[in-house]
Amino acid sequence: MVHNRNKLIDLFIGNISNSIVHKILEKAIDNEEIVSRYEKELLNSWEIAKKYREKINPKTKLPEKDIEYVKDKIIKKVRKELVLRISKGYENIDLNLIEKLVDESLEKMEII
Repeated sequence: MVHNRNKLIDLFIGNISNSIVHKILEKAIDNEEIVSRYEKELLNSWEIAKKYREKINPKTKLPEKDIEYVKDKIIKKVRKELVLRISKGYENIDLNLIEKLVDESLEKMEII
């Protein structure tokens, strides 16, 4: 059963990370057409992450050890993706938003 829980946590991390990446990209772009695509991707990933969160026990706040693991993995994953995007020429990406958005997202998902 622990294996399933770990898999659910990893799937949750992947989707919420994608949602946060697109939230930051959305703030960096002026083009409304691209912003709407990012918004769509953000919402899609958020909803999928929410479904995985509902399957992870406990339904309330996770144990401190799990919180640290989840938060650390999300921050690293988001930072890695945004640095990759910057290296591809994306501009105006604010890496300082990462931790704030991760904390907000984890609170909304009742992880912390």
